[in-house]
Amino acid sequence: MPRRTPVPAAPRFAKPLTLGSVIGWTALSAILPGAAHLRAGHRRTGLALVGVYAVLLLAALAYGLTRNLNNLTVFAGAGAQTAVIVIASGLALAWFALIAVSYVVLRPNRLDQLGQIVSGVAIGLLCVTVMAPFALTANYMLTFKNTIDKIFPSATDSDAAPVPTDPANPWESSDRVNFLLIGGDAAGDRTGVRTDSMTVASVNTKTGNTVLLSLPRNMQHVRFPPNSPLHKQFPNGYMAELPNGGLLNEVWQYANDNPQLMGGKNKGPRALMDAIGYTLGVKIDYYALMNMYGFADLVDAIGGLKIRVERDIKWGGHFGTAGTIKAGYRRLGGEEALWYGRSRVDSDDFSRMARQRCVIGAFAQQATADKILLNFSKIANATKRLAQTNIPKQLVEPLVELAVKVKGARITSLQFVPPEFYSGRPDWLKIRRATAKALQDSAKPAQRAQAADVTASPGQPTASPTRTHLAQRPTQTPTQNGSNKTAKSLSEVCGL
Repeated sequence: MPRRTPVPAAPRFAKPLTLGSVIGWTALSAILPGAAHLRAGHRRTGLALVGVYAVLLLAALAYGLTRNLNNLTVFAGAGAQTAVIVIASGLALAWFALIAVSYVVLRPNRLDQLGQIVSGVAIGLLCVTVMAPFALTANYMLTFKNTIDKIFPSATDSDAAPVPTDPANPWESSDRVNFLLIGGDAAGDRTGVRTDSMTVASVNTKTGNTVLLSLPRNMQHVRFPPNSPLHKQFPNGYMAELPNGGLLNEVWQYANDNPQLMGGKNKGPRALMDAIGYTLGVKIDYYALMNMYGFADLVDAIGGLKIRVERDIKWGGHFGTAGTIKAGYRRLGGEEALWYGRSRVDSDDFSRMARQRCVIGAFAQQATADKILLNFSKIANATKRLAQTNIPKQLVEPLVELAVKVKGARITSLQFVPPEFYSGRPDWLKIRRATAKALQDSAKPAQRAQAADVTASPGQPTASPTRTHLAQRPTQTPTQNGSNKTAKSLSEVCGL
């Protein structure tokens, strides 16, 4: 019987992909680039894409392990911001191209007409979904960059503070840096700006421990240092000839209204920094002015503030006709938080200062990273409308790093209000001694810093020899003040 010659088997071909397979393999390629190419038989291209993706993942992992990405310090520098915008935009375009090419290599033209339409729509939605996070990241970073450019002056701006010569040593080896935080009340029925809230935040550059030193708006006849243009004009204090005038909150506008005395326009910030620094016996390094009406938008942007209201506060206008903020733990919206800090109905300036201090503390504590990221655009827009500062743009990165330290550090507060401090005829030496003691206590361990009240003696050294100085000791004036009080933590005072 003759042997039968075997008939060669017919070549086997991959089955045409179904609609679900085309969409599925394309979607898988968005997570694992090269998957669709491998399925379509383009092995070299597929393996190359997988290899490149693996390298990028390892590089990103290595970068993440060597950087702290839980705060904004990584992205505070202008170079980092530009890099993020470019990389995010490039990745968005790359992933769009990757998905489109992966879809094409799977040959969707083999599908029937309905399948081609459905798969095209599905892949279009997939492209939008994959590109959205990259586009959002680029948009956030662009908004962040524009906000910084809007608020912080460049080094060449005449209003900017000097830029440190050594970028690696932004605070010039000083133990403390002092910021004057100003709440400006530029209401529609007023001419110019009234600085109704003035607080010096003295920050320890190594630990972040901060002392808030609050001065009343009605402090009278403040002195100016000898190097200030207003020292010659007011040698005995600001409008000392007026028994009931010459208030601290008028200094800014007076300097702006008299450029011939100040040697230039818009010197209000410089005059106020000089007056407050000389009053406290410290060097004010930078200032930041916040429009108090714009502050309401900022509070709303983070979802309100939870505050302990010690007693009912009427708010709205001069008579509190808009409503009442009831005592207890309350979550206040922007308008309520603003009025809680500024209402004078059945109250006085000194009680108002205490409430303002608690609003500042609550905002610093409750403006967490997740709230900032979720409401970033709102916060950025509100900040651009309400902020003015002399902090140069070159200091933004070290400033953010310092702010991160402050967030996890101890914050204490001291107010120069009656009965301990009399605003009508202040005891300048006593104010300086109390300031020096508060700064010294802030540098001590927490338990020691909360010791019983002890009046600082004249021989005590200041807490920061590089940033604290007495240019010229003013003559001590008679006072009805009692003993000094020790600065207390905001958590203790405000119940945060």
